[in-house]
Amino acid sequence: MKKSLAVALLFALLLPGAAFAQGTMKVGTIDMNRAFKEYNKTRDAEARINEAKNAAKKEFDDRYDAYKKAVEEINKINQQLEAPALSADAKTQKAKDRDEKIASVKNMDRELTEFKQTRERQLQEQALRMREGIVKEITDVVLERVKTNSYDFVFDKSGMSLNGVPMVMYSRENVDFTTDVVTSLNKPARATTAASPVASAGATANASASPSPRATSRP
Repeated sequence: MKKSLAVALLFALLLPGAAFAQGTMKVGTIDMNRAFKEYNKTRDAEARINEAKNAAKKEFDDRYDAYKKAVEEINKINQQLEAPALSADAKTQKAKDRDEKIASVKNMDRELTEFKQTRERQLQEQALRMREGIVKEITDVVLERVKTNSYDFVFDKSGMSLNGVPMVMYSRENVDFTTDVVTSLNKPARATTAASPVASAGATANASASPSPRATSRP
């Protein structure tokens, strides 16, 4: 991978040597990390995801409180069963009630685990879809600039190599067009015409916050 990357960069830099010599090669840089962070839709989408996380946490906490209450009821019954004054019939009935509650608590414990795993997976998938959608929008704007300004090469200056070294070690400030991309992305006119990943993220957030049929079953 490292070798192929080095060869690709060497090929890109050495092959069009005549073009460089004539001053016709046009290179630009973009800070994709900055563009992503400063895009308004990124902040909106992250807010939606945080809302979904908070909703899932609240629902989990409510379920866990009910679980703890059921466990406490079992402990109380166990204490009552130890009372010497309790009749044999009463003990039999209380033991039956306790066993039923134990079975119910086991189901609640299983549902808590399933609920947590399902919500975590849904939130991860939602965040991934949100990021992919926003990155595509940013990339589309970058490609618009490439066509408009006839760039031969554009490098992401926020990218890192496999060795943890910046892919672009140095570039002049006047070749960076990140600000232009961010400005274009955040134009109100573009927000009304471009497909918004925030909307789909919000829909997924509502779906994630809604309990599944199995998770909401009560013993």
